[in-house]
Amino acid sequence: MGQRLTGAEILLESLIAEGVDTVFGYPGGSIITVYDKLYDYSDRLKHILVRHEQGAIHAAQGYARATGKPGVVIVTSGPGATNVITGVADAMVDSTPVIVIAGQVGNASLGTDAFQETDVVGMTGPIDKWTCQIRKPEEVAPAVAKAFHIASTGRPGPVVLDFTRDAQVGVGWYEYEKCTHIRSYALPAPADEAALDAAAQLIDEAERPFVVFGQGVVISGAEEQLKAFLKKGGIPAASTMLGLSALPSDFPYYVGMAGMHGNIASNLMTQQCDVLIAIGMRFSDRVTGVPSHYAPKAKVIHIDVDRTEIGKIIPAEVGILGDAAEVLERLTAKIKFSFHDEWAALARRYDRVETEKVAAPETEPKEGPINMGEVVSRVAEISGRKAIIVTDVGQNQLMGARYSRFAQTRSFISSGGLGTMGFGLPAAIGAKMGAPDREVVLFVGDGGIQMTLQELGTIMQEGTAVKVVLLNNNWLGNVRQWQELFYGERYSQTRLLNPDYALIAQAYGVRYRCVEQRAELEDAVREMLESKEAYILDAHVCEKGMVYPMVPGGRRLDEILLNKDEWYRDGE
Repeated sequence: MGQRLTGAEILLESLIAEGVDTVFGYPGGSIITVYDKLYDYSDRLKHILVRHEQGAIHAAQGYARATGKPGVVIVTSGPGATNVITGVADAMVDSTPVIVIAGQVGNASLGTDAFQETDVVGMTGPIDKWTCQIRKPEEVAPAVAKAFHIASTGRPGPVVLDFTRDAQVGVGWYEYEKCTHIRSYALPAPADEAALDAAAQLIDEAERPFVVFGQGVVISGAEEQLKAFLKKGGIPAASTMLGLSALPSDFPYYVGMAGMHGNIASNLMTQQCDVLIAIGMRFSDRVTGVPSHYAPKAKVIHIDVDRTEIGKIIPAEVGILGDAAEVLERLTAKIKFSFHDEWAALARRYDRVETEKVAAPETEPKEGPINMGEVVSRVAEISGRKAIIVTDVGQNQLMGARYSRFAQTRSFISSGGLGTMGFGLPAAIGAKMGAPDREVVLFVGDGGIQMTLQELGTIMQEGTAVKVVLLNNNWLGNVRQWQELFYGERYSQTRLLNPDYALIAQAYGVRYRCVEQRAELEDAVREMLESKEAYILDAHVCEKGMVYPMVPGGRRLDEILLNKDEWYRDGE
């Protein structure tokens, strides 16, 4: 029968049984019993005290994305629970495994509008993989086991455990058994052989095959299988934003990022291919442009672990339900060795256009203020492409995605589907906690950093050596870009009056340097990367910098803005 423990102790023992060594959280009245017991577990569970519950879940997301292990969050009821809602939604759409343990009032008080009571089950159920209210201590260990199984298998995602006070203080028998099967939660079986044969035939017959892969490759650990598949088929490939770093940036078949601010080669080759193989991606509108005009010449093969994604947005000629690593290994064995050199060479032609028209002016300007892309490019160059790049949301995210370079997987972390400003700083803290031996560099705008600025307190308390590159332009840059291009330069509520970041850094004990002149940039980046401590590099960049190329909303992927007045369409 095991041993008799309180529900709070059972929770902590269960986390340890699942291999958890780090949790992120913030105490409060309805979870204080757990925190009291946590005092006795400090030698086995490292607790990171954040400054806001939203910071806790974004840090857990960063930890999960850097390690592949579920991030764990402990918060109190009421506002503690509601403050993690944004992160739960973000984790769901970006397939990030996190376990949220939220305190709740006692059983007798449920439904009475007691102090700090909220309907956590009702709020989180529509935006997570599973929500469970725990009312008895005997329910704790089975609920935790199920939570980890559900969060980390299939298409990963967030799970919320609503932990009532009765379950925390009550005493029950503890004996932990990991969950490996739930009758109502079916995982994909091995991929269908007929579907694999049909896909292999389409690929072998294709003259212009093309791969677009997403974060599913990283989640599956299918990076080597993807490389082998591309090499054998001679197939060029593009990444979604969250798929970045699954392939090294210099991999010979990699042609760049696809989508609204993706590379010209990726987008035009999508439109010209005759077979498109989508792997672990969900055809987001930021990737497809207008779905009815996406890959118009292609027969689509869609490989995904989530049945609901196949055919949801882009019809698939062949849908293959399964884990990317398993599917790619079996599919590679079926396809013929092929060479599509002339087709793949198109990427180099498009790259020359992009370099001349966009990349060189952005990263190697001869005069004027410092550019955002110039800063990102210097970081990539000096870091040797070894850093984990974390971004917030906005122009900093797009520049970070476009001009960073990667040598190993799990090196790009950002809020993709929800686009959560404020994600970056706490996510970078979590990433550094999960991968302490790797350099973690955050690109963040002056708008996003102020949404979770208080997490500098977490850095101060924990000594987390995150390197923060603040792309400071005194605007909400991405919204301003849209206002300039599509709203007649009516800059409604996008101009920012910023604080003195030097004083803020001083208050939190974080090293700081401001760079306004191009001549100082390289030295400042080197100083930041060589620092053994947290560092804020405040780069004063061009106030009205723009992110190009751009496929405006409502346009096809082959209708590309190179600048405010110049379009690029293949053949023109």
